[in-house]
Amino acid sequence: MKVLLTGVTGYIAQRLLPVLLEQGHEVVCCVRDRGRFNSAKYQSPLLSLIKVDFLKKETLQQIPDDIDVAYYLIHSMSTRSGDFGDMEEICATNFKHRLDQTQARQVIYLSGITNTEELSKHLESRKNVESILAGSRFALTTLRAGIIVGSGSASFEIIRDLVEKLPFMITPRWLKTKCQPIAIRNVVQYLIGVISREETYNQTFDIGGPEVLTYKEMLLRFAKIRGLKRRIVIVPVMTPKISSYWLYFVTATSYPLAKNLVNSMKVDVICKPNNLGSLLGIEPIDYDTSIRMAFDKIEQNQVLSSWKDAQTSTLFKEGFSKFIEVPSNGCFKDIRSRELKDAETSMKKIWAIGGKTGWYCGNWLWELRGFLDQLMGGVGMRRGRKSDTEIYAGDALDFWRVLLANKQERRLLLYAEMKLPGEAWLEFRIDAQNVLTQTATFRPLGLMGRLYWYAVLPFHGYIFKGMINHIAHPTK
Repeated sequence: MKVLLTGVTGYIAQRLLPVLLEQGHEVVCCVRDRGRFNSAKYQSPLLSLIKVDFLKKETLQQIPDDIDVAYYLIHSMSTRSGDFGDMEEICATNFKHRLDQTQARQVIYLSGITNTEELSKHLESRKNVESILAGSRFALTTLRAGIIVGSGSASFEIIRDLVEKLPFMITPRWLKTKCQPIAIRNVVQYLIGVISREETYNQTFDIGGPEVLTYKEMLLRFAKIRGLKRRIVIVPVMTPKISSYWLYFVTATSYPLAKNLVNSMKVDVICKPNNLGSLLGIEPIDYDTSIRMAFDKIEQNQVLSSWKDAQTSTLFKEGFSKFIEVPSNGCFKDIRSRELKDAETSMKKIWAIGGKTGWYCGNWLWELRGFLDQLMGGVGMRRGRKSDTEIYAGDALDFWRVLLANKQERRLLLYAEMKLPGEAWLEFRIDAQNVLTQTATFRPLGLMGRLYWYAVLPFHGYIFKGMINHIAHPTK
């Protein structure tokens, strides 16, 4: 069966893709930027890529006519610019018009549970997308989920941040809100199970786990599993804005995402009863088990996808290619080279940089810079990295974005996503003579950019020297 997969760099699609390939489906992946998707790791002749931007109607002509089934997994809640509701409406409308011209018999859409008259902006947008996709030539199967729990999911990582960082929490009223969390494994089973099932055509199903819990109960049960004692006090005076800032500063979420999450968390998200689980033979996974399964993946370094890798700004909307060519004119550079005695070990050091490993020199200065960035509304150092040993183009790495990670070329290129009066790149390259060159490039924006470079120059001298020395001489 020929399957069209959208949102392929997102959290859900990266979990779904390997299962589709394993089951023998021919999968056509829609990507806005080929540089952000590493198809080589799948090593499957059944996988193909097409370049599509759903905000640009003309690019959808790349979608083949002979599609059997399509997954619509496009969401824009964490965008930093524009109105995500308008963006989602445009994307859905363009998608519908193009799919109506193909042979697609079914579209599967993952939405959010909307069982109340008082919907958040996020859930209202999801419901609007459902309305746009309905009534088309193809049959629509809508699966509505609430909190999704799995290694790398936004819900899991936010709960983890709160529980592991705060022994005592003063929290807003929405911690009393009820929800029905579902394990990511069950979500994928539902998404796979409804393929070509005619009894699911033009139907909507709420999907959730076997338990209804408050957010407070979820936090406390998470803490118990982790062997942590936590106290939570709920106060009625915390406004949505204060709640959003509370989530933003304590967890790794961006402020736009925190604001939309808070608005959604004020509404109960409980499944309406249906027989889809029994129809597909799916055994629901309880909350505690889903938490343990997530940590099993983390401990085995097998986190397949993370919500932190999602692109949340328009910075790279034209693709990574324009940033991979690091500029020279009008730039400040810090270039250092070292001859390597053990290039393989140094490569491992480069590929493990950031996250829990740190930056090999002056980690407290990196943390301070991240904290200052966070105060200015930036991403800070909270995102970490998805894997301790592997890294791919498109991954988030603390306050950097990975533009290129090529082991054959022995080159790693990072681009700064922090708030800066200019643009910054950090590159590591090992040549054929086993000489490591570490280059920090800064292209200033106006006078403030130049003043910024000279202000941090003393710190750069210490940090960059120590970093390359540690990488070049790993035993030190």
